[in-house]
Amino acid sequence: MASSTLEPSMYTIKAIMVLDNDGARILAKYYDQTWPSTKEQKEFEKNVFQKTQRANAEIVMFEGITCVYRSNVDLFFYVIGSSNENELILVSVLSAFYDSISQLLRKNVEKASLLDNLDGVMLIMDELIDQGIILESDASAINQRIAMKLDDIPLSEQSVAQVGKHVLQTAKDQLKWSLLR
Repeated sequence: MASSTLEPSMYTIKAIMVLDNDGARILAKYYDQTWPSTKEQKEFEKNVFQKTQRANAEIVMFEGITCVYRSNVDLFFYVIGSSNENELILVSVLSAFYDSISQLLRKNVEKASLLDNLDGVMLIMDELIDQGIILESDASAINQRIAMKLDDIPLSEQSVAQVGKHVLQTAKDQLKWSLLR
């Protein structure tokens, strides 16, 4: 009797996505060539959304993939793995992704806030997964890393809101230190 076991691989994630409540892509990153073209990716996203928008589960298996997802207000968060991937690992990645975004957006996880902080959300994706390999699954550690990276953005590339926050924080710090002297 031949055993058909699969070789373990560090490349566990096929894709990570955020869709709005209409199924439109807000953010998606694909880590293998299962869906090589943008057209195929959009079609896949449409199929995933149709399967999950009314389902009461957190895990869906179809078309040879395992999809774990979470919805919140007007957003759907997805982590995609192969059909033989451990669902608990995929759920831990999804939880780290969602929790990091929740911390970044100060618990205000909705489409408008996410779009306003898209640079931070993209950094979260990069700190969480690299080429399908899970790098970190602790939301606090991810947020500490992205906070350092967001602080390193040159002044010329920062938005007016970011510069305003920085100026306001600097003024508060200076006032606090002048009162303490």
